[in-house]
Amino acid sequence: MNQCSAKVSMRLQFIVCKVMQREAYFCAARSRNIVDVILMEQGLHDQPDRLRNEVQKALERTCDIQGRPYDATLLGYALCSNGIIGLSAKIPIVVPRGHDCITLLLGSKDRYQQYFDSHRGVYWYSPGWIESGKQPSKERYESLLREYKQKYGEDNAQYLMELEQKWIKEYDWATYVDWGLADSDEHKQYTKRCAEFLNWHYDELKGDPGLMQSLVDGDWNDREFLIVGPGQKIAENLTSEGIIKAE
Repeated sequence: MNQCSAKVSMRLQFIVCKVMQREAYFCAARSRNIVDVILMEQGLHDQPDRLRNEVQKALERTCDIQGRPYDATLLGYALCSNGIIGLSAKIPIVVPRGHDCITLLLGSKDRYQQYFDSHRGVYWYSPGWIESGKQPSKERYESLLREYKQKYGEDNAQYLMELEQKWIKEYDWATYVDWGLADSDEHKQYTKRCAEFLNWHYDELKGDPGLMQSLVDGDWNDREFLIVGPGQKIAENLTSEGIIKAE
């Protein structure tokens, strides 16, 4: 397996969060390799131990449904609240170097860091995140309020919603990452409405498929990707620009 620029088609499995399914299939369809996209449940990053357990189960698969061996497993996760720390497999794992999945949507960890440093309090929006129904919005607020009223009564519901608003006030930006995929204009307008409702600033960034495309194409340079050999584990390495390491 050529780790820099694969000339011969490889058979790969791409384990990725469901919120990035549009982007994952878009890149996989353009790859010279045979890429099986394996979708994981959205929201696992909120429970790092569960994310680790579920992804580890997926990593145990080393062949496709017809028994043909994979050359490597690709992770569509970054550090993700340390949810990938400790993962290992019998075949190579390739992981993008980054703190969370927005790195894959923006195309580089440097671009992510630059924007994060200049826009404190950013809440990211993308097609998959919007479609998950989990993003802060008027609809989410009203849905939670109804749910709390039914479960806990009027007074308790109001108290719980006040707690909800405390963390929302820690953010200032609703930023949409645009890959120009289907319903892009509709998603932008939705994000603008969310920003207005939440009293946040609105911004949009042009997404860059370059990093994810390199991942599925097998163009794995050391600066952007970590290759974890069979039997090795993913470890944290925040003291360097690499963010993660194999050990």
